[in-house]
Amino acid sequence: MAGVNSCIKYSFFVFNFFFWLCGILILGLAIWIRVNKPEKEFFSDDSVLSNASGNTLIGVGSIIVIMGFLGCCGAMRESRCMLLTFFIGLLLILILQIMTGIIGVTHKEQYEHFLNETLHKNVHLLAKTDEKAKLFQKSLIIFQKQYKCCGLIDGASDWGANFQQNSESCECLDKTNSSCETYEGKLVYKQACIVHLKVLVRKQIMITIGIAFGAAAFEVFGLIFSMVLFCQIGNKCI
Repeated sequence: MAGVNSCIKYSFFVFNFFFWLCGILILGLAIWIRVNKPEKEFFSDDSVLSNASGNTLIGVGSIIVIMGFLGCCGAMRESRCMLLTFFIGLLLILILQIMTGIIGVTHKEQYEHFLNETLHKNVHLLAKTDEKAKLFQKSLIIFQKQYKCCGLIDGASDWGANFQQNSESCECLDKTNSSCETYEGKLVYKQACIVHLKVLVRKQIMITIGIAFGAAAFEVFGLIFSMVLFCQIGNKCI
């Protein structure tokens, strides 16, 4: 009757403990992305793109936390049932992550098109005066100050009749700056904010894909460890 290798058993436990911690860190990152995304106010409330990165990371983080806990318990209790559940669950997650990563990489152009379409639908809010428009304008004012841009799509002209009262966030302080232009007597930034929004969304998508593939590498080790331990426990019972 062969025994369970203690080194493999405790290595698997330590691996899953760190795997569990990684899940918590990913959850924390996902919550931070959902709460602190500077571009989230520029999309429709039901926009898939505005929440895709945060939702994906929340899903991945939650599942990793559950799988890590299951793996720890399975190792310490030497439970074949838990280890088999861990293996099957982790294998399905790995397949889904790889598929999601491939889809994310191959559909970048569609994301760009969706982003352009959504922003063009919302740009008219800059020239309006209702409550929804004011909230949108307030968000863009903050964004303009932070990223040194003006307007959403075509520059300062996007503000229409509201430009003068909201021009402060667009103004260039350096008069010799070549990235500035004069509009309605004000020296403002030439570049529209859509450029920075695209960069931010692209970064979030790449971070999500990177985390998915990074977690997949750990998951492969988890699959190997769990199957070795599963077989050893089976041999012990013979």
